Amino acid sequence: METMTATIERTTATTNTGRDAARGTGHVGGGRAARYVFAAVRIALGWTFLWAFLDKTFGLGFATEAKDAWLNGGSPTRGFLTFGAAGPFQGLYQDIAGAAWADWLFMAGLAGIGVALLLGIGMRVAAVAGGLLYVLMWTAVLPPENNPFMDEHLINAAVLAGLALVNAGDTLGLGRAWAALPLVRRLPWLR
Repeated sequence: METMTATIERTTATTNTGRDAARGTGHVGGGRAARYVFAAVRIALGWTFLWAFLDKTFGLGFATEAKDAWLNGGSPTRGFLTFGAAGPFQGLYQDIAGAAWADWLFMAGLAGIGVALLLGIGMRVAAVAGGLLYVLMWTAVLPPENNPFMDEHLINAAVLAGLALVNAGDTLGLGRAWAALPLVRRLPWLR
């Protein structure tokens, strides 16, 4: 009986993996519904990054007023890093608050990660960059307000890693077309 069960489990795993490989999805298990859930989470996180970029650039009045918009001479990093940073890294963050290089890196990160996640391309790079940005935001306010160490920044960093691992850009995104590009085939870390 154990041999038959092991054979069935191996056959099922091989069949599912083979079917997914034949479709070129790279997904193992979870099915169609899971792929759409992961795609929706990818798009939602992408929108949060892109929205932060747009609001800080144009001062759309949500987190950034028009007078403080980047296009109007405001700094996307000065306000929060000067007045919101707390904990062991407070001095470091206050020292870089408003620096042109910090503003440009932050805004390029928000835009690049947001676009990559929305389009489903460059998921590995977006996951690493987004995860790093989330961890940096986590370190800016330590300890978190409602928990000794855990908050949504660390959870979202882990979610980004998971989205890259399951190729979430392939569903409702351009991930498959991106993966087929000669440059991406030659440099798979761009996947």
